[in-house]
Amino acid sequence: MRWAGGSSCAAASGSDTRLKVDRLAAASRGAAAFFVPVRRTNTIADTLLAHLADSPDVLPQKLDLIRECILLIQFGEDAYRSSSFLDDRILGPATRGAWFPVERVAAEARHATSLRPLCFIFHTGHVGSTLVSRLLDETGQVLSLREPLPLRTLSEAHDVLHAPQSLLAPQQFDRLLDTLLRLWGRGYAATRAVVIKATSSAARLAPVLLERSAASRAIYLNLRAEPALATLLAGANSLIDLRGHGAERLKRLTGRIGAGIAPLYTLSPGELAAMSWLAESLTGREALERFADRVIPVDFDDFLANVAGSMQRILAHFELPAGAAQLAQLAASPVLARYSKAPEHEYGPAIRNRVLADARRVHRDEIDRGVRWLERLAGSERAVARALDTNAGFT
Repeated sequence: MRWAGGSSCAAASGSDTRLKVDRLAAASRGAAAFFVPVRRTNTIADTLLAHLADSPDVLPQKLDLIRECILLIQFGEDAYRSSSFLDDRILGPATRGAWFPVERVAAEARHATSLRPLCFIFHTGHVGSTLVSRLLDETGQVLSLREPLPLRTLSEAHDVLHAPQSLLAPQQFDRLLDTLLRLWGRGYAATRAVVIKATSSAARLAPVLLERSAASRAIYLNLRAEPALATLLAGANSLIDLRGHGAERLKRLTGRIGAGIAPLYTLSPGELAAMSWLAESLTGREALERFADRVIPVDFDDFLANVAGSMQRILAHFELPAGAAQLAQLAASPVLARYSKAPEHEYGPAIRNRVLADARRVHRDEIDRGVRWLERLAGSERAVARALDTNAGFT
């Protein structure tokens, strides 16, 4: 594959583009937005390239491996702070950006300045990762990148990297990852570290990220099995989410344990939740064991029981200062009383406890089925038994 010279990317020749939203097309595809390049007399493309190397105000928002392109958009410090996700939900009619060939972006990224230490938040899903990320924002020292979309694309690409159907050769994958790591590492004047919060499914790329970014540190969030199952079954769309990620997680799990696992279609909702928790927990354990000096586990229940102490531990691990006054402020932060993924909604520890109590009442049979499913596997698989017997499935 050639990144340049035959690319079909809209901005391949460096032409200026503006993005507009075709809402009718978006609706027909069920997508947040569908972007088409539109010729303008302004110099959006030139401006993006001019500032790509020196400012996080230019965000690599999307990676298209089929067209061999990266979408760069204008962003800003306040936008990073307010955004719960850096996926297509941040795009809108006022978004200004352009598509560029990957090689052109890579060439500019080699000159990136204002690079900061790059850290990661990995997690098993619905275990407080966005809350921790927002509390890190409150320190004034961190630029948080919450679920950058190209990270998900890289995870999917890595799944088939050595298979015939891969669009990337291993060397191309490495160059692309290096490019994005450099761009993600740009910071503002007050930024002492950039912290990427991955999606739970993208955490399977943790070993690759930590190998390639040798100075990076990370935390890995999880819950013990029973509260994790209650959490996974509590949401209105929980079954859709579990089924949507089920095939990939089951494939990953069967690659880690020797026991035969029943087909996905035979699993009850509780068993599906248990399988999901186990797949992500064993993935997390691999990262923790391979990078024991650079990754620490965090149990979310323990975190909530001692926010100040937990934040002190996390900040110290990320090599960021934290005085007693600041830790007290974090423990009393209004962030703790809001739903981190949608801060307009109230959602503190007390509400969470009520939600989990309701889930245990409504889904008790399925939670029990999930626990029994785990216990049966634990009878023949030491890794599963260890996950059940230890704190948050990790330590």
